[in-house]
Amino acid sequence: MRPALALLALPASLGLVTGAHAFTSTGSDIVYEVGDETFEGYYAAASGEASGTVLIVHDWNGLDDYERQRADMLAELGYDAFAVDLFGQGQRPETLEARQEATRALYSDRERMRELTLAGLAEAREQGAAESVVIMGYCFGGAVALEIARSGEADNVAGYTSFHGGVATPDGQEWPEEVPPLLIAHGGADTSVTMEDVSGLVEELEAIEATYEIQIYSGAPHGFTVFGDERYQQRADEKSWAAFLNLLEEVL
Repeated sequence: MRPALALLALPASLGLVTGAHAFTSTGSDIVYEVGDETFEGYYAAASGEASGTVLIVHDWNGLDDYERQRADMLAELGYDAFAVDLFGQGQRPETLEARQEATRALYSDRERMRELTLAGLAEAREQGAAESVVIMGYCFGGAVALEIARSGEADNVAGYTSFHGGVATPDGQEWPEEVPPLLIAHGGADTSVTMEDVSGLVEELEAIEATYEIQIYSGAPHGFTVFGDERYQQRADEKSWAAFLNLLEEVL
């Protein structure tokens, strides 16, 4: 992939979200069924032949224009991108309480969390996305990405990435003997995900001799990649995005 091009695109994309212009998507909202439930993801096909697929897992406020924009950025760089919906069509919680409730329901039902994520991956491939995939997520979505990595249930996954996501392994779970390469992007000033959690993950990954990279960005709070948010830190966002694109270049 072309990391330099991606970094040039990042500040321009920031302007779309934060002020001057409303974000205009170039992909398509995709309605799909999981059992008897309806979900609505977002698919952006690569410009030209795809180098692979990126499955994007949303934060605790549900799939919105943030994930759509990240998907469009990846499509422009030559990747098929599908933003999965784990809450259900029209379920985009707006209050703190509603977001806590939505995520708590999935944290307490890990089987459903995995089922819905893998259903989104299946839908991406149904839409024509390239078979080889990297699964990534933001905050809550980062924890989901690691959940899928620990499970080993996804096929043809070349890597996983968590941006300021939860990294603690739930009681009763453990890492498999083999796992694709992992990238963890963490803020040094994150008070939601502790350094103790990060060091615990390091110990677990070292124990299985996993290939992983953990980047810690000084002064970056939880949610440092979210355009337009008061927690946004451009330096950490750009560095973590470049690291992510390097992973894509290596594994897809």
